[in-house]
Amino acid sequence: MDIVPLVERIGESPTAALFGLIAGITFGVAAQRSRFCLRAATVEFARGMMQDKVAVWLLTFSTAVVWVQGAQMLGLIDTSEARTMAVPGSWSGAIIGGLVFGAGMVLARGCSGRLLVLAATGNLRSVVSGLIFAVVAQMSLSGWLAPVRDYLAALWITPGGRNVNLLTALHLPEQTGLVIGLLIALIALELSRRNNIGWSRLVFASGVGFAVALGWVLTYALAQVAFEPVQVESLTFTGPSANTLMFFLDRNALLEFDVGLVPGVVIGSFTAALLTKELKFQGFEGPTPMRNAMIGAAMMGFGGMLAGGCAIGNGVTGGSIFAGTAWLALFCMWIGGMSMDVLLGGRGQPAHI
Repeated sequence: MDIVPLVERIGESPTAALFGLIAGITFGVAAQRSRFCLRAATVEFARGMMQDKVAVWLLTFSTAVVWVQGAQMLGLIDTSEARTMAVPGSWSGAIIGGLVFGAGMVLARGCSGRLLVLAATGNLRSVVSGLIFAVVAQMSLSGWLAPVRDYLAALWITPGGRNVNLLTALHLPEQTGLVIGLLIALIALELSRRNNIGWSRLVFASGVGFAVALGWVLTYALAQVAFEPVQVESLTFTGPSANTLMFFLDRNALLEFDVGLVPGVVIGSFTAALLTKELKFQGFEGPTPMRNAMIGAAMMGFGGMLAGGCAIGNGVTGGSIFAGTAWLALFCMWIGGMSMDVLLGGRGQPAHI
């Protein structure tokens, strides 16, 4: 893929933002049509069900793993250069942040990526929650909450100045990641068959995983030709939500992948909902759901930043390259989400939103 003419024509930073926009639109369309959401899957699982939400999540996750591991085997990406892998990971951040994020997404009735998708389709609850999420994420990145985040993250970090690649740490063959992805995909397809999930929804669920692989490939390609250092990254919404917020508040902010990603998701989700006539204004049902959503959004903002990523950033993007802290954070998000659903007794908390 020769992107040199594009970079020479519009510049490196605009190209990064354009690639974020493309990946975001792909994700937005696929997530809106598949109704992908980690929160919905954890709630469903916590209630002893293995139905469509779990099946969609497993298919998305497995598709991302297959696409990314396949792309790496073909030489289209080198995940050892990914931002997630090139810096020390925080085991303590993954545990604490994952638990806090998981509990928060149940209170907010949607993970951060799902809230962004819903906000684009007219869900005013998600608009409010998303803004709180972005503000608290920024506070946790460089504001008043940053010292707390730094302290908790430093309690237990990975050795050697880098994150841990689980496949390498376990001395497994290169093809193991692809095999694991295919096995999870088979489980997802069997659950889909049992729950009579249509092929259209399955294709779009796979599209979410493809969007993650697309982000990795595009940023890696740019990093190979750019004069200035470019981060090899893909979809996540904690840092990008904070960065996009600051981009519109600070005239000196620079274009980057993150700044294209969030608007891309909005455009893709809005377009998909418009074409399928699913645009609909929705608000809070009462003071209790509003309170829970605001608290949950704040928890996700801090927890996601502490964990090094959200349900997408850790649960799919980081998981697809077998980053050790990402898998641990994902596990803790499931535990935190299921625990919160049990504490709430499932009252007023439908598995879907």
